[in-house]
Order: sequence, then C-alpha cells, then structure tokens
Amino acid sequence: MTTCGTPSPYSSDRRTLARITPGTAPEGADGARVLRVAGPLVEITCPPTVAMHDLVLLGAARLPGEVVAIHGDTAGVEAYEYTGGLAPGHPAKPQGRPLSVRLAPDLLGGVFDGLLRPLAGIGDFLTAGGPMTGEPDRRAWSFAPRVAEGEPVAAGDVLGEIDAGVPLRLLVPPALSGEVTWIAAAGDHPSDAVLAEVGGQEVRMEQSWPVRRPRPVARRLPADVPLTTGQRAVDLLFPVARGSTVAVPGGFGTGKTMLLQQIAKWCDADVIVYVGCGERGNEMADVIEELAELTDPRTGGRLAERTVTIANTSNMPMMAREACVHTGATVAEYFRDMGLDVVLIADSTSRWAESLREFASRMGELPAEEGYPAGLASQLAAFYERAAAVRTLGGASGSVTVIGAVSPPGGDRTEPVTAHTERFVRCLWSLDRDLAYARHYPAISWSESFSRDAATLAAAHAQAGDTQWSERRGRVARQLAEADRLADLVELVGITALPPRERISVLAGRLLREATVQQNALSPADAYSAPAKTAALVEAVLTVIDRCLELVDSGIPADAVEAVDFTPLLRARETAGPAETAPVAAARDTVLARLEEAA
Repeated sequence: MTTCGTPSPYSSDRRTLARITPGTAPEGADGARVLRVAGPLVEITCPPTVAMHDLVLLGAARLPGEVVAIHGDTAGVEAYEYTGGLAPGHPAKPQGRPLSVRLAPDLLGGVFDGLLRPLAGIGDFLTAGGPMTGEPDRRAWSFAPRVAEGEPVAAGDVLGEIDAGVPLRLLVPPALSGEVTWIAAAGDHPSDAVLAEVGGQEVRMEQSWPVRRPRPVARRLPADVPLTTGQRAVDLLFPVARGSTVAVPGGFGTGKTMLLQQIAKWCDADVIVYVGCGERGNEMADVIEELAELTDPRTGGRLAERTVTIANTSNMPMMAREACVHTGATVAEYFRDMGLDVVLIADSTSRWAESLREFASRMGELPAEEGYPAGLASQLAAFYERAAAVRTLGGASGSVTVIGAVSPPGGDRTEPVTAHTERFVRCLWSLDRDLAYARHYPAISWSESFSRDAATLAAAHAQAGDTQWSERRGRVARQLAEADRLADLVELVGITALPPRERISVLAGRLLREATVQQNALSPADAYSAPAKTAALVEAVLTVIDRCLELVDSGIPADAVEAVDFTPLLRARETAGPAETAPVAAARDTVLARLEEAA
C-alpha cells in the first residue's frame, strides 16, 4: 500500500503548487491542509497515515474526496463535490478508510446519487458537503433467524432471512467466523439494528463496503444460463448469459436509453441496479417515473420495489460520475451474495470515461488517444470484470450481468471507449442509425452485433427441451444477411431483374424484420415477448418462407407470390399477447391458405 512519505517516481517539483506558509491557516486535526485547488483536483499535505483511495473531507463544508495520487509529502484528492469556496489553507481531514457505501435492504426502491446518498427529500438542488452516508430508512423489516445460539458459522453463512419484497438474507460478513453468541428474535427490526453477534462481533442488517474492492466469492461459475430480456432481437439473435457482459454502442437518437429501460422492466433478473451516468436529467426522471408506475410481472407489485436507481446526471458533480459505476457494481454484488441474479445497467460508460479524461488532464497525466488517460483500457476492464456468475461464500449461486451503453461521438465506433469496450464484453448490441430513423425498434444491427454466449446458450436451450433454438437462430441470421446483400442489387437493377429465389429472399428479409425482429415498446401486447411467443413467430415466418420457395421452384411466378397479402403474419406480434402462441399459429395458417390460392 502506498502511503504519504513513501518515495515516488513522480517528483512533486514537476508541477507548480500554490503553497502556503505554515501558520497562515488552520490545519486539520491530523495536520493536513489544502495546498492547491484546481476544479475537482485538490492537493493537500499528506500525513504518514494516508493511503491511496482513502476518503478525505475537505474544508469546513467537509466536501468528500478520495486520494488518487501520492507524491512524497503531498497527496492529490479527487473531490466529489463542487469546490467553489475551497482555498489553500483550509483543513483536510483524512478518514483512515477507503471510500465506502452503506448497503442495506432499504436500497431497494430508492434513488441515490453517485456516492449512494439518498436523493429523496433533498429539495430541488443539491448542496455541497452532505453526509457521506444517508440516514437509514426507519421502516421496520421482518427478520426470521435461521441459526441458533451456540452454532458455529463461517463467512457467508445465512444467519436469517429478511422480507423486503425480494427474499434477502442476513449473512455472516466476509472474514468473520465463529460461534453465534446471540441472535435476534423473529420480528420487525430497523436496518441499523444489531441482529446477531458472531465471535463477539456485532452483525447488523446494514453494512459498509469499499466501492473499488470487489466482494469476495468462493469461485466463479460458467455463465451458461440465458438471461431472458423479452426483446426478440436480443433473445433470438444476440442472447446474453446471466453473469456475462454487454456493450450497447449507438449514436444520438438510436434508442440506447429506451432499449436499456425495456430490459430493466422486463428481464428475468431478481434485482435491477440502474446507473444513470452523466445522462440528461429529464431522461432519468422518465426512468424513475416509469419504474414507479410499472407493475412487476413477476411479483404483481411495483417494479421499483426491486430496483436500485443511481442518478448522477450531467448537471451533478462531475467526479462523482467516476465513482458511480463502482458504486453500482458494489450494490449489485451485495445482492448477488444473497443468491440473487442482478442486472447492472450503466448508461452511459462514455460519460464515465469523459470524467476520467477531464481529471487526468488536471492531474497532468500524458494523454493517450483522443486525450483519454493511458489507463482507460484497464479501467474499463476492471469494471466489466465485476460481472460474473459465482458460488458465494455461503454456497449459494448468484450472478451480476453488466450492460453498459456506449455513446461514441458522431457514431464513430473506432473511438477509444467503444474500441476498448468491444475487447472486454461477451455481447455487442450495436444500434444502427438507419434502422432507428426508419422507426425500427430495437435498432440492433444484425450485421454489426455479436454474441459470444450464443454457442453456450444453445446447449442450455437444448437441455431445457428447445432443441431447435440454435437452428432457428442460425437460419434467421443467414436470411437477414442474404436480404441485406440483395438490397444493394435491388437499388441498382430493380427487384424484377433478380431470379425468383432471390426475390423470395428479399421478401423473406422483410417478413423476418417486420414480423419477428421488430418490436413495439409502447404496445402492451408486444413490449415483452416470452420465449414461447418468440419461437412461435420465428417458426411461423420460416414456414411461410419455405412455402414461398416451394411455389417459385414449382414454376409459380414470383410476382404472384409477392402479391399475396401477408398482413395477418406481420400483425401477429400485436394480436398475440406477450406469451400467446395460438394467434400466431392462426395467422400462419391464414397466410399459407392465401399462398395456396395464389398457386
């Protein structure tokens, strides 16, 4: 661990400091004081006990900051609040612990800032210097003990269960083991109550954990269970496993936020952690409002009751944006350790990377590509590495799936954030501007996206009884690619110049796009598509395509086939409910009958 006073290869005389002379201003209780203020970068004198990533409170307002550099007897602090009014000579108080957040059941349903401080009841504007941890929710939570006094327990073992809408557990904290000397009786308890004593140490319902330290697990497990999102373009073509990673690159207006909101609403995870990282405030307000109103299809309650929302919008402190993705990962791991499947959505990692670039510039670091710090790739890798399917310390299975939006300037996917992100994720859902402007939702490009989980998940679907899943996916992907290839020829020579089978391939591409891949996020019947409905739609369209090919092969003119009214098939996704298959089969039969009439 690097501490102040440790020789550093970075000499402090390489930058000019606005130093003060001793005795000109009051010092902190431990002798630390502010030397220089440059926006969110604050340099302080460095007591020997200060270490990297320690929390520091700056000035009389006690602005929170984190030690990010130590150069001899000075330390660089990343301030997480507006530093206006902070000046050289003001006290700096190192707290002797890393930046940590409070974890408790009352996070569910809450809205927090980038440091996990509650935003409820704070008024219209944030004020600097608020407490580092929010006041605990004074609601009482139902607790049922699962161990007896005198029973030996180890780290991660279940001490009791907590009823918070989502089944939560009181666990033995990491690195703690011993005999249960006392356990609270069944009943209602506040989140800050002591519920057990293990080896002479108190165990509370709430706990604190450093945001940059991944929570320990027994081991990682293969990510081989599909995460059902209810979005056909994802579940059919580019599926993701629980515990995997996804990047969603797309330019402005391509529907990133809408897609991520739909996944937050409909995916089959137990808990959703939604991190609004540098996005517009009105978008975050829409997310919060919709989550509060939407009925959870799994529990019948409000979806917000199993969602944690972290809002660090574009008008909030810039450097808190740098910490908010780590805060979200810590919250996700907290619920994962209880044996739950968690989806962490970060919208967007590009805004997070911009905060890294701005602070690196103030630190005087040598810029790399497009001004981003040289450690950008390492930072991205460390964030996505926190996604995993794991065996917890207590023996349960849990997962964290990370879905990160990327906002490349001008849609340039060669820029550093997008290029590095593609190296570290298992799935890429690339959003296409042309599809978005054609009102095709979701605008996921089938030619530029990929899923490295597809082969593993094909085996999982086969084991679950759907042996045709891989064949359907492969055929749809090939048909869409063939239709795209022929589209350029059609623009040059016209559809009538193509051979009959290729004309049917163009028709097949249209049917697949409009009847299966496309979805209506505003329709109660089509906003969510269950796996059974998705499979029925695909099989219906492929059956119709096969019959069209048989007809042209038998000598029926392609014009006659193209003239058939396919409307019932195209509308089947709207006429069938989210999990219905019978209307899809009826639409298929109607279109097949019309094809027979054309023959």
